[in-house]
Amino acid sequence: MVKRFGRTSFTLSIAFAAVLSAAGAAVALPQLSNGWPYAPTPQHTDRTYTLAAVGDIACEPDTTENAGNPAQLKCGSASLGGMPAEFATARQADAMHPDLVALLGDEQYEVGKLNDFEQSFEQAWGGLKMMERPSPGNHEYYAYTKHGDNEAAQNGAGYFGYFNGHDQNGTPYPQGQAGNDTSDEQGWYSYDIGNWHVISLNAECRSAAFGNDCSTTGNGVLARETQWLAQDLHADHAACTVAYWHQPTFSATTSTADAPDPAAPGAGSPEGTAAQAWWKLLYNAHASLVLNGHEHVYARFRPMDPNGHFDPKNGIPQITVGTGGEDLDTVATSGGSYTNPNLVTAQDQAFGVMNLQLKPNGYTWDYRPVQAGPGFGSTALSYHDSGSGTCRG
Repeated sequence: MVKRFGRTSFTLSIAFAAVLSAAGAAVALPQLSNGWPYAPTPQHTDRTYTLAAVGDIACEPDTTENAGNPAQLKCGSASLGGMPAEFATARQADAMHPDLVALLGDEQYEVGKLNDFEQSFEQAWGGLKMMERPSPGNHEYYAYTKHGDNEAAQNGAGYFGYFNGHDQNGTPYPQGQAGNDTSDEQGWYSYDIGNWHVISLNAECRSAAFGNDCSTTGNGVLARETQWLAQDLHADHAACTVAYWHQPTFSATTSTADAPDPAAPGAGSPEGTAAQAWWKLLYNAHASLVLNGHEHVYARFRPMDPNGHFDPKNGIPQITVGTGGEDLDTVATSGGSYTNPNLVTAQDQAFGVMNLQLKPNGYTWDYRPVQAGPGFGSTALSYHDSGSGTCRG
């Protein structure tokens, strides 16, 4: 694979004097950077750039280190996409000749150990590494104790070790491709590409790294991230803005039994509920688009306000692309219709990557599956979703 690094421009750092909270009060903050340690490259605001976007990618490798883990969770399991699926999506992304790749979390299962990144994710997606702009998922931060497994939480150690690099002892460097890895910051950052401002956020607040605190107000790490987002958006003068993180604010897979109002924010997910505060900030800043993973489906929603109400004039569309190769979930339906009334289209039968064209004053998207999921035939590959949107900034 050819590495095409260096064709975009990035925001280096943002000095924090004050930030507006969701309620509009000024909150003093310390000096913080956005975690991007590399020099910017020339920006071309009249160009169209290709951003490949996907999450939920790499199966757990069947290594000596994982010998005690259940076989059904490892690469080679009949219930997973496995290595063939992650190689297929990597080839699909590479064929797009992307300028950058937005990774939407859960890059590596089951708990994102560094060795697992190196033995699975790296094998398929390593050729695109210098173009990858990741956000983490729950499988990089949380323990995994389901299906007979009992793996300890990594709290991002393998994720940062892989993307930021590490010393000879395996300790992740505190700055790098995945943003800052410190007690105060956990890998949120922003960058510019053409006429677009792009924001990568970390929603993994139910972890020791976040003090198990999902509050977006106060002095916790997630509150600090939310304050950073407010200031980043305040300083953003780009014509178009897109943000991405792992757990979606609005669900395509939650059943009505679990969520009496399927359009309500954060159904089945404390992280998604916390991210409603981010949605409010993005909505007020006229952001153009939100991308998520976590739900292992492709799902595109109508433009919505922060409460999940259809808002064709000022709302933000959400696109979930959790189809990177690990496994698949099921889109929730009721009476032949999508359970979430804001869901426009979805597919839960195949793996694929979304091609997002970032234009000077708008965008187009094109999602085509590349490999059928376990138990599905070639007809799963006939699905196609494409369209266009304009910027509101």
